[in-house]
Amino acid sequence: MRQFTADELRKTWKQFYIDRRHVDVGAVSLVSDGSTGVMFNVAGMQPLMPYLLGKKHPLGKRLCNVQGCVRTNDIDSVGDKSHVTFFEMMGSWSLGDYFKEERCKWSYELLTEVFGFDADHLAATVFAGDENAPRDEEGAGYRIASGFKKENIYYLPAEDNWWGLEYGPCGPDSEMFYIADRQDCGPDCGPGCSCGKYTELGNDVFMQYEKHHDGSLTPLKQKNVDTGWGLERILAFLNGSRDVYKVDVFAPVISYIEKAANVKYDEDEKLTRSMRILADHTRTAVMLIGDEAKLVPSNTGAGYILRRLIRRAVRHARILGLKKANILEIAGIFMDEIYKESYPNLTRNHEFVLTELGREIDRFESTLENGIKEFKKIISAGAAEGKKEIAGKDAFFLYDTFGFPFELTVELAAEEGLTVDTEGFERAMKEQKQKARDSQNFAATLESGVSAFDTLDESVSCTFTGYTQTVSEGRIVAMSQQDALADELTKGQKGTIITDRTPFYGTMGGQVGDIGIIENGEARFEVAETVHVAGGRTAHIGTVLEGSFKCGDTVTLKVDEENRAKTCRNHSATHLLQKALREVLGDHVEQAGSYQDPDKTRFDFSHHQAMTAEELSRVEDLVNEKIAEALPVVTEEMTMEEAKKTGAMALFGEKYGDRVRVVKMGDFSIELCGGTHVSNTSHVGIFKIVSESGVAAGVRRIEALTGSNARNYYKNVEDNLNNAAKLLKSNPSDISEHIRKLQDELKALRSENESLKSKEAQAALGDVSDQVKEVNGVKLLAAAVKGVDMNGLRDLGDQMKTKLGEGVVVLVSEADGKVSLVAMATDGAIKKGAHAGNLIKAVAPKVGGGGGGRPNMAQAGGKNPAGIADALKEAENVLGQQIHA
Repeated sequence: MRQFTADELRKTWKQFYIDRRHVDVGAVSLVSDGSTGVMFNVAGMQPLMPYLLGKKHPLGKRLCNVQGCVRTNDIDSVGDKSHVTFFEMMGSWSLGDYFKEERCKWSYELLTEVFGFDADHLAATVFAGDENAPRDEEGAGYRIASGFKKENIYYLPAEDNWWGLEYGPCGPDSEMFYIADRQDCGPDCGPGCSCGKYTELGNDVFMQYEKHHDGSLTPLKQKNVDTGWGLERILAFLNGSRDVYKVDVFAPVISYIEKAANVKYDEDEKLTRSMRILADHTRTAVMLIGDEAKLVPSNTGAGYILRRLIRRAVRHARILGLKKANILEIAGIFMDEIYKESYPNLTRNHEFVLTELGREIDRFESTLENGIKEFKKIISAGAAEGKKEIAGKDAFFLYDTFGFPFELTVELAAEEGLTVDTEGFERAMKEQKQKARDSQNFAATLESGVSAFDTLDESVSCTFTGYTQTVSEGRIVAMSQQDALADELTKGQKGTIITDRTPFYGTMGGQVGDIGIIENGEARFEVAETVHVAGGRTAHIGTVLEGSFKCGDTVTLKVDEENRAKTCRNHSATHLLQKALREVLGDHVEQAGSYQDPDKTRFDFSHHQAMTAEELSRVEDLVNEKIAEALPVVTEEMTMEEAKKTGAMALFGEKYGDRVRVVKMGDFSIELCGGTHVSNTSHVGIFKIVSESGVAAGVRRIEALTGSNARNYYKNVEDNLNNAAKLLKSNPSDISEHIRKLQDELKALRSENESLKSKEAQAALGDVSDQVKEVNGVKLLAAAVKGVDMNGLRDLGDQMKTKLGEGVVVLVSEADGKVSLVAMATDGAIKKGAHAGNLIKAVAPKVGGGGGGRPNMAQAGGKNPAGIADALKEAENVLGQQIHA
């Protein structure tokens, strides 16, 4: 077997498929878009689900990538040699293109030719068949035809070799295994056995059926192939280990923990388990925080999973005697060493990762020690009474007072051989919420790190009036300061206010939230940011400028109208832009992300190549044409079914309710959208694209300006043009012609300069006819010349080769302490064995350098001028060996 580093394995996997006409689609965010009902991307195929279901992929039918994934369903198993919460899935797909024959052939080539597995040690499983689908003899046949031994093909039932959802695409899969040199553990020993003889390497899923609601199967019109290989597992196996923590994605971290904690990996089972959990959970936390989604710890959803991972890492760091600084060092190793090249987001978000990770560690450590002491008191009291279960009210006490996640209490209890009363915990949680509803005591202190509004009663709501108003009255129903709910906010305090009605738009769907003022008589609260919080409420974040605010106050909320108008212009322009892109580039264009604030609009979209200047001009012109047409912008609320009938565009992965808002701009653009817009396209004013760039494989980004921002852009361009004209002593209209003349003059001067340098080089070389030697019947000119750069040396070499007729030319020059070497060989010399590339490769070390090239021409650089004489002698020796050979 061939050994790999992780970087080598990633590159090898992708190149293997690129060579077979696949397109690398790149990786997507670790945080799921919600379309598949899970919080994280848990498999490489997950982001491609709509295309496996039949949607046309903009990049074609053959795809590949290496996708980061997060799975925490078996988090309690982390700590052994193989389980991890973050892993990389190497995948390839056929979307209605090739099928079993090519797939089986390529899997075998990967295993034997690329990874170097002995064919005699390979096994494969195929579907054994049942009452719903026949035995997969076709798959078995192609496995055997590709090179697998017939006796190493195993037929297994659907529970082992069938993939499918409740209904939709499904089919048999075929797993590949390595067979170790050991005896069978028994008569039933085979793939899937836990004895260790068979190690799974990869899996090919053949989606050839469609399962209907009645359970019946029919052949699919589009047959797909989904191939997935786990990078960490295959990497460990190729490097002779069954322990993923010994490969290069973990090894530097394990080594650091050994030194920092003064422990040895694999010597103590309990400590080794803590080392693995610390390494794994810190890695996953780094990946999630550093991800494009920039996930942060919270008390709900994916943020809660992240919080749990960090807190488990902290606890196991404490077992090893390590502190916050050590955990941050480990995070740094992952970002600065292990994943620096393969995950550039970690470099971009380096400080953000360390800051958020450090904050969460601080939050937890401040209460953890006291919490563990209290936990020990609880289990000691229980042990005295002979109890084997921690009461639900005690678990809730730890949660409510010390910020202990319930899962941590369960985990600590399990280590003591105890269980926890889950139902009792849930009852205590409900009782707590009921008390909050009864008293509405918003000033109650909550646990550290818990979002202040998470426990508000569902009846505390907020109605948005901002589609038709920028000023409205509302009543304050909740306030917070830092992490706690508050009864009052006074002058100078920063906090958050929730009202029962608001015209302020909260950040959502790419549109940045409103800013403005909340007033109550003389009291003024400056809103710096508006966001959505738990329960769909709108939260106004800012500072009290004058007076004070209390819960129950009736206030006037005033949106900054100029700021809102600029944002609306940018948002409406984005709708026009998306439609224009589809008109110019094609219907494959789909939104991949967007952002609108008062300054600009940014739109990410699917497209396989950079846009040309002509395409950008056509898109910009079309948008401005629709602005000039003064199209009415009409918003209607309707059911999702009604919206589909209008042809409204929807964003894939976005979750829509039963009723949606449809924004129409004349007959040109129709989209589902919850944002705020201008009432007529003419209000956008003007639209200017300022940049177009690539942000990921198959994803382009346009940034554009509207209204006064666009006019300011043109003013800056005009000012720069006038300044350039002044420097050139020309008129702005004549700048292009003036620059062209300067370029012509520069070109002539450079040509003259090169000619002079060539003459100087020839003069420096002098008459070289007496320096020509004959080496085994081949002429050799090996000479040194001073002060000639590489370009001049190549020109001189061409001239000398012409004068020589047939033979080999080797020229060496020193300029500014650096050495340049050039070797050239004529066709006749090459036929006799001369090779300029190999000659340079052998000679360059004499001057402290390296290089190479083709048989007829090669060059190198060096930094040791003292070795020039030796280099010329070596050139003669090497040529003699080449010709002699």
